[in-house]
Amino acid sequence: MSTQDKVIQQIEEKYNNLGENPENYLNGLLQAKPINYWDYIQVDTLLTLQKPRTDFKDEEIFIMYHQITELVLKLMIHEIKQLVHGDLPEQEIFKEKLERLNRYTGMLMTSFDVMRFGMDYDDYNVFRATLTPASGFQSAQFRLLEIYCTPLINLINAKGRERLPNNPTTKDYFEHIYWKDAGHNRKTGKKSLTLRQFEEKYLADFITLADSVKGNTLAERLDKYGVVQDSLLEAVREFDNAYNVLWPIVHLNTAQHYLNKKGEAKAATGGSEWMKYLHPKYQQRKFFPSVWKDQEILNYKDFPKF
Repeated sequence: MSTQDKVIQQIEEKYNNLGENPENYLNGLLQAKPINYWDYIQVDTLLTLQKPRTDFKDEEIFIMYHQITELVLKLMIHEIKQLVHGDLPEQEIFKEKLERLNRYTGMLMTSFDVMRFGMDYDDYNVFRATLTPASGFQSAQFRLLEIYCTPLINLINAKGRERLPNNPTTKDYFEHIYWKDAGHNRKTGKKSLTLRQFEEKYLADFITLADSVKGNTLAERLDKYGVVQDSLLEAVREFDNAYNVLWPIVHLNTAQHYLNKKGEAKAATGGSEWMKYLHPKYQQRKFFPSVWKDQEILNYKDFPKF
């Protein structure tokens, strides 16, 4: 039997096993147009997704940068989902996925130079006013990634833990989660419009996801191995440190460049105390506490002061 005959036989078997008539699919293939790059990647659509609110040329750079960031976060979530769902994979597979996450996080860190050196300082500080109250704080994928990675208790900073009730529910955790303080005045109880909009759109989904992955977050899956290979531990520590310490510092430096370069301490579009909120010392995220028993991920003395 020729290679061509074998392929046709395999196609027939495939659709017969599905209870379908192979001839219908073969006839469809006969009429289908050849695939091309621009249709497969949806280039024309992708390049129409930038909608500036002003005539400043660099606003388009600002938009595209954030769109690229969202695509990278989607790549990361795609990898993490494969580790938290289904059977526990071999440690070598877990390590390979973590190494992918580390490369993606590296992209997030180095790409901030596009923002820091890619926009005119004065133009940015004019067009950014049109973005209020929108904020990168409202990136749902950022929050989804955190939920997939670690139990909610690891997303509560020290002050938030003091406020938690005994036997907290999922809703309680989200009430005191670190990022909520960016738009929630704990003394007055008032929330910023940025936070209110964000919660109205996404909070119910966050709670549902957190409940669905409880016991199977990335950190909890790692703990199920018992004895973890050194190479996997190294990859896990690298990811935890890069995502939760190094990337926020790069973000903070970029914000410093545009919002406090001349000592102005401009307000963020979302109204948060950005110099405090963006700092890892405040956020205190740690996805994998169990791998930091002998060393500290949050080495505060090495952090820049703002």
